[in-house]
Amino acid sequence: MIFRQLFDSVSGTYSYLLASRAGGEAMIIDPVLEKVDRYLQLIAELDLRLVKAVDTHLHADHITGLGALRDRTRCVTVMGENTKADVVSMRLAEGDKLAIEGVSMDVLYTPGHTDDSYSFLMNDRVFTGDTLLIRGTGRTDFQNGDARMQYDSIFGKLLRLPDETMVFPAHDYKGDTVSTIGEEKRYNPRLQIKSVDEYVALMASLKLPNPKMMDVAVPSNMKVGLAQQEIARRGWALDARTAIGMVDRPDIAFVDLREAAERAKHGSIPGALHAPYGDLQDNIRAGGMLRELARISDKRIVFYCAFGERSAMAVQAAQDTGLASTLHVEGGIDAWKKAGGPLTR
Repeated sequence: MIFRQLFDSVSGTYSYLLASRAGGEAMIIDPVLEKVDRYLQLIAELDLRLVKAVDTHLHADHITGLGALRDRTRCVTVMGENTKADVVSMRLAEGDKLAIEGVSMDVLYTPGHTDDSYSFLMNDRVFTGDTLLIRGTGRTDFQNGDARMQYDSIFGKLLRLPDETMVFPAHDYKGDTVSTIGEEKRYNPRLQIKSVDEYVALMASLKLPNPKMMDVAVPSNMKVGLAQQEIARRGWALDARTAIGMVDRPDIAFVDLREAAERAKHGSIPGALHAPYGDLQDNIRAGGMLRELARISDKRIVFYCAFGERSAMAVQAAQDTGLASTLHVEGGIDAWKKAGGPLTR
């Protein structure tokens, strides 16, 4: 496996680049905006293709690199389903899998530092965001933080992992790079308590100043979504109610860009084809499945995804290749459900 831990010294943020092989798919966890050029340089040097950019939670001390990486690579942006961010391509819940080619992680909901904090577990390591730090824990006094919830997240989930599990947090301010669950049980001073009430009292006594960038970072990080309005202005978008009226029309082919697990969990538009977003470039090139479908059948292709971000990027990519008979459903399956559209599983 290819694994790189990258550091932003200004915010004390660790970002993590993972891939299973050279030439394959890659994901990055907790990217920082100012380091995007460096990430892309490294991705090119390692002969990787970035397909997912992930945030463990809504950060308050730096501006996320999710939007910039999406705009420059057309990767999928990923956060937990409790995020306050306006639009991300994929939202995960406890029990879901965060996966790329050759790499799969279990999704753990670990609130407390914020109410949208998630951790990602793979085999021998866990990416804990700001929930569990090296010899510390994330503060709980803003962004709907809650010390009782954090206690449950740490003691009820993270500390139940095998002692040898490596801990990779989103931040460190002392120069430590990795720990283990066993080390944190023994040596983390905030975990040497006897009850949840004692932990709540400890966190309430910290009296920490707000992060220097909080007033800038939080609003910026809540608006990482792709501007779907521009796609609509160009006439390439359908609102959900209009799209519902097109079900079963012989001249329309709905194309589901989501991953199989998303389709199984949330349902699909009846009769839709499944062509995952990761295969888009192959499918819209000359001779590709979707290009041939449009050519042979004279159907209009209507892309959709979870929230409209992947489908908006797909329409733009298709139009760029000359595939003009493409539209997308604004707001994705989320808007479709809210409009009462039919679903099949």
